[in-house]
Amino acid sequence: MPFATFCRLLHMAMCASLLGTYFVSHSIRSALVTTVDIWLLLQVAYFASVLFLIWRASCASKRSQRILRFDDLEEMRYRPGHCEKKD
Repeated sequence: MPFATFCRLLHMAMCASLLGTYFVSHSIRSALVTTVDIWLLLQVAYFASVLFLIWRASCASKRSQRILRFDDLEEMRYRPGHCEKKD
Protein backbone atom coordinates (compact mmCIF):
# COMPACT_ATOMS: atom_id res chain seq x y z
CA MET A 1 0.00 0.00 0.00
CA PRO A 2 1.45 3.38 -0.92
CA PHE A 3 2.25 5.66 1.99
CA ALA A 4 -0.09 8.43 0.77
CA THR A 5 -3.02 6.01 0.69
CA PHE A 6 -2.10 4.77 4.15
CA CYS A 7 -2.08 8.36 5.49
CA ARG A 8 -5.49 9.09 3.97
CA LEU A 9 -6.96 5.94 5.49
CA LEU A 10 -5.35 6.74 8.83
CA HIS A 11 -6.86 10.23 8.86
CA MET A 12 -10.31 8.90 7.93
CA ALA A 13 -10.10 6.28 10.70
CA MET A 14 -9.04 8.92 13.20
CA CYS A 15 -11.88 11.26 12.26
CA ALA A 16 -14.41 8.42 12.42
CA SER A 17 -13.04 7.34 15.80
CA LEU A 18 -13.10 10.88 17.15
CA LEU A 19 -16.66 11.56 16.02
CA GLY A 20 -17.97 8.14 17.07
CA THR A 21 -16.43 8.36 20.53
CA TYR A 22 -17.66 11.91 21.02
CA PHE A 23 -21.24 11.06 20.04
CA VAL A 24 -21.26 8.02 22.34
CA SER A 25 -19.58 9.56 25.40
CA HIS A 26 -20.30 13.31 24.93
CA SER A 27 -16.80 13.95 26.27
CA ILE A 28 -14.08 15.68 24.29
CA ARG A 29 -11.38 14.33 26.61
CA SER A 30 -12.56 10.73 26.19
CA ALA A 31 -12.78 11.19 22.41
CA LEU A 32 -9.23 12.55 22.21
CA VAL A 33 -7.76 9.82 24.44
CA THR A 34 -9.50 7.08 22.45
CA THR A 35 -8.36 8.62 19.14
CA VAL A 36 -4.74 8.83 20.29
CA ASP A 37 -4.91 5.23 21.52
CA ILE A 38 -6.23 4.02 18.17
CA TRP A 39 -3.64 6.12 16.32
CA LEU A 40 -0.82 4.53 18.33
CA LEU A 41 -2.24 1.06 17.78
CA LEU A 42 -2.42 1.62 14.02
CA GLN A 43 1.16 2.94 13.95
CA VAL A 44 2.43 -0.11 15.83
CA ALA A 45 0.52 -2.42 13.48
CA TYR A 46 1.96 -0.64 10.41
CA PHE A 47 5.51 -0.85 11.82
CA ALA A 48 5.05 -4.54 12.67
CA SER A 49 3.78 -5.27 9.15
CA VAL A 50 6.83 -3.56 7.64
CA LEU A 51 9.13 -5.61 9.87
CA PHE A 52 7.25 -8.77 8.88
CA LEU A 53 7.67 -7.98 5.18
CA ILE A 54 11.40 -7.37 5.64
CA TRP A 55 11.74 -10.66 7.54
CA ARG A 56 9.80 -12.56 4.88
CA ALA A 57 11.93 -11.09 2.09
CA SER A 58 15.14 -12.05 3.90
CA CYS A 59 13.87 -15.61 4.40
CA ALA A 60 13.03 -15.87 0.70
CA SER A 61 16.47 -14.55 -0.19
CA LYS A 62 18.20 -17.06 2.09
CA ARG A 63 16.06 -19.86 0.70
CA SER A 64 16.92 -18.98 -2.90
CA GLN A 65 20.62 -18.83 -2.04
CA ARG A 66 20.37 -22.24 -0.38
CA ILE A 67 18.67 -23.69 -3.46
CA LEU A 68 21.33 -22.24 -5.74
CA ARG A 69 24.10 -23.72 -3.61
CA PHE A 70 22.38 -27.11 -3.59
CA ASP A 71 21.99 -26.98 -7.38
CA ASP A 72 25.67 -26.15 -7.77
CA LEU A 73 26.64 -29.13 -5.58
CA GLU A 74 24.37 -31.47 -7.52
CA GLU A 75 25.78 -30.21 -10.78
CA MET A 76 29.36 -30.74 -9.61
CA ARG A 77 28.65 -34.15 -8.10
CA TYR A 78 26.76 -35.71 -11.01
CA ARG A 79 28.49 -34.14 -13.97
CA PRO A 80 29.01 -36.90 -16.57
CA GLY A 81 32.64 -37.56 -17.36
CA HIS A 82 33.87 -35.38 -14.51
CA CYS A 83 36.00 -38.01 -12.81
CA GLU A 84 37.15 -39.90 -15.88
CA LYS A 85 40.81 -39.78 -16.84
CA LYS A 86 41.64 -38.44 -20.23
CA ASP A 87 44.57 -39.94 -22.13
